[in-house]
Amino acid sequence: MAELIPFIIGIPLLGFLLNGLLGLAFPAWREQKLLIGSLATLSVFVPFLMSLSIYLGMTGQSDPTVVTLWTWMEAGEFSVDIAYRVDQLSILMALIVTGVGSLIHLYSIGYMGHDEGYWKYFAYLNLFIFAMMNLVMADNLLLLFLGWEGVGLCSYLLIGFWYTDMAKAIAAKKAFLYNRVGDAAFLIAMYLIFNQVGSLAFGDIFAAVDQIPTNTVFIIGALLLIGATGKSAQIPLFVWLPDAMAGPTAVSALIHAATMVTAGIYLISRMSEMYVLSPELMLLVAVIGALTAIVAATIALTQHDIKSVLAYSTVSQLGFMFMALGAGGFIAALFHVLTHAFFKACLFLGSGSVIHTMEHVEHKLHDKGKQVHYDPQDMRNMGGLKKYMPSTYWTFLISTIAIAGIPPLSGFFSKDEILVMTFNAGTVAEYGTVFYGLWGIGIITAFLTAFYMFRLTFSTFHGEFKLPNKVSGAEGAEQYLHESPKTMTTPLWILATLAVVGGFVGVPNFVASTFAGTDVSFNQMHIWLGGSIADYDLVLSKPVEWALLSGAVLIAALGILLAFRLYGKAEVEEADELVEARTRPLYSVWADKYKIDEIYEGGIVNPLVKFSDRGLYVFDMRIIDGFVNLVGGTMKLIGSLMRYIQTGVAGNYAFALVLGVVLVFYLLLF
Repeated sequence: MAELIPFIIGIPLLGFLLNGLLGLAFPAWREQKLLIGSLATLSVFVPFLMSLSIYLGMTGQSDPTVVTLWTWMEAGEFSVDIAYRVDQLSILMALIVTGVGSLIHLYSIGYMGHDEGYWKYFAYLNLFIFAMMNLVMADNLLLLFLGWEGVGLCSYLLIGFWYTDMAKAIAAKKAFLYNRVGDAAFLIAMYLIFNQVGSLAFGDIFAAVDQIPTNTVFIIGALLLIGATGKSAQIPLFVWLPDAMAGPTAVSALIHAATMVTAGIYLISRMSEMYVLSPELMLLVAVIGALTAIVAATIALTQHDIKSVLAYSTVSQLGFMFMALGAGGFIAALFHVLTHAFFKACLFLGSGSVIHTMEHVEHKLHDKGKQVHYDPQDMRNMGGLKKYMPSTYWTFLISTIAIAGIPPLSGFFSKDEILVMTFNAGTVAEYGTVFYGLWGIGIITAFLTAFYMFRLTFSTFHGEFKLPNKVSGAEGAEQYLHESPKTMTTPLWILATLAVVGGFVGVPNFVASTFAGTDVSFNQMHIWLGGSIADYDLVLSKPVEWALLSGAVLIAALGILLAFRLYGKAEVEEADELVEARTRPLYSVWADKYKIDEIYEGGIVNPLVKFSDRGLYVFDMRIIDGFVNLVGGTMKLIGSLMRYIQTGVAGNYAFALVLGVVLVFYLLLF
């Protein structure tokens, strides 16, 4: 097992170096697109197979194994190794990263086939996988932070991949800057941990965590939480993720749905032994998650860009995961990480398939001499696509049912466990009344999720194709609609299948015992992770659990029914007007995205710019530059005086020398 770890980490790095260096050095290599895509995909798929072999050789009771490659840095008492921790949590995350990652690499072969930067795109993807594997398998916080920064860099490079478009370049910078805020808090937390423990290795931290003062635990946990809100797009640092959809859609599926944005959930889960020591800290995590979930869900109701709906949906689902973490449901949160990776990656890739076709239609119309311009991501231009894109439609529908929480698809099991654990926290945790309120927010968010996701599905795939009626010159555009190539639809079907069956690894014990007639556990997530995660005990009775489960299904069904009645046959604009009329004045607040960007702009960015212009600029010019100019002017003055002495005439120098000798003798004698 240990001997595979260097290969699991290193093969994606090798893929990055090969595609990157060959693409830079040999322009002819850039034309070998099938070879480039295959090399990049294998660089992720082979580590997946290796991770799977380690998984099959482990059990839920296996002790962690630390694989140390070399000492990274050493200074006095401070020492950090390049070392990787092989345990149930790291292997689970490795399987998600490499498994979903390899499917998205395969999808990208078709999706990015016509892009000039094809080689560079795959080099960046491989570099991202390398960084993500360092993040999830690191045995110490500093190596984890190296991966943490690496995925942030790759996110920046891939969001701004089409950097000649200024909007996309700005979106990349926005993501980079917001994540730096969280990363600064992470660094301070690491300093405090080292100050308390004397080490950044997880084994040392867990052994000494009980000795850290409670107040310090809260401060460290809060700082790590700020870092997590940056990476996992939670309040107050969530506004970068919707803008990150400027990158290629496959990037959105990999980085901003299935892997990087779950890094915050992974970090808090890894440090769960510390978090459970502070009830206030747990409550803070849960409140942030619940508020993020409902805020993002309400914004998603108003969006018309197919990727924007999915982006806010991702933020909302990440909020569900944070709510579970704060409710002591660390395994429930990780379970939702797993299922969300399946259905949300499928949804993003499905949206990419739709956008791919809509762009193809525009190009064909241009080839026919029709100067037609429209937004290929606006679902108001779509409709009726299920007839032309059956694979995309059915996989998209399956994943929509999964995220809505309809049994027996995967999203039902994981989302239900989150709601159950939140309700359970009302009984077992301090501040229990607050957790009952958070459970209520979770129920409302579950209803909204089912509603806006089926709004998206009905508007995109059902009814009639709207483009010819919306855009002048688009007559006959239907003939150019087509299904995506198999390199794109095959990953869709694999992910959709996983979205159907993936939830069965976490069947609730009370469900299993009811049908088995005896107390039995079919919940493989709890069996697998139970020894490495500090979950709260579940104390609810079976009737209460059945009631909660039934209520969650009913809520999801009501959301789907309402979406069908409003959007099943009507135009999306007409249905939106009806929703707006029924929810005034809240709808305008949701459509304006709570003006959070404007608040940041007016409250932070503009004051900083003004302070820089009127304060720092003046200080820089008058004080800093003034001092430098004073020194320079003084030296110039001295030089101008010295030039009268340094004449360059040899006779003057000889006279000065003789005069000096005479003066010396005079001083010595008298």
